[in-house]
Amino acid sequence: MTTHIPPITEDDIAQFLTNTPGFFERHAEVLASVQITSPHGARAVSLQERQAEMLREKIKGLEQRVMEMVRNSNENAAIAHKVHQWTGSLLQVRDPFDLPQTVVDGVRTLFDVPQAAVRVWEVAAPYIDADFTQGASDDARAFASSLTMPFCGPNLGFEPAGWLAQEGGEPAQSLALLPLRAGAIDSATPAFGLLVLGSHDPQRFDATMGTDFLSRMAELASAALLRLK
Repeated sequence: MTTHIPPITEDDIAQFLTNTPGFFERHAEVLASVQITSPHGARAVSLQERQAEMLREKIKGLEQRVMEMVRNSNENAAIAHKVHQWTGSLLQVRDPFDLPQTVVDGVRTLFDVPQAAVRVWEVAAPYIDADFTQGASDDARAFASSLTMPFCGPNLGFEPAGWLAQEGGEPAQSLALLPLRAGAIDSATPAFGLLVLGSHDPQRFDATMGTDFLSRMAELASAALLRLK
C-alpha cells in the first residue's frame, strides 16, 4: 500500500526555520547563497543584504516618528507658554468689566485667531447693559447650554457668527463655538456665555480636529468671566 505524503508548503518551511534557529549556523553557505529581488530595483541581492535594507527602512521610519514626536512636543510647549501668558493677562484684570475684551484680545493675538467674540448673560447688575451682554437670543443661549464640548465646523449661518467682526467684508468660513459654564465644559450646568472663534480659512476649525485644547480654553475663559456673575 502506497502512503500519500502531502507536499511541503511554504508554511511548513517557515515553521521549520522558526523552530530550528541553528539551521543557518550549521548551513551558513545556504544563507549566503540565497538571492532575492531588491524592492529598489530588479537586481538580485543576498538575504543578508535584504535584511540590512529592511533594517535601514525600519530605522528611517523610527527616525521620522521621533522627529514627529519632537515637533509635537515643541508645538505643545509653545501652546502651553501662550496659555500661561493668556492666564496671566486674565489674572491681572482688576475691573471685571474689562474681562470679556481681555479674553478676546488674548485669543486673537496669542493664538492667531483672526476673529473672536464673546457674549455672556445673566450677569450682575453693573454689567447688564454692557455690549458683551447684548445680542444673544434665547435660541443661542439654549444652543450654548446644549454643547458639552467645543463645536468646530463650517459657518452654516449660526447666530453667534454674526457677533464676529467681519474683517474686509468677508464672513468667517469656519467656526469654533466654546460654551462657557461653571465647572467642567462637559458638565450639565447651564451655559452663561459663548466664546466664538472664526477664520476665513475653511479648514482652520474642521469638524475632525481635536478639541481638548479648545476645551481647556473654554474652562479658563469661564473661570475668569464668572466674576461678572
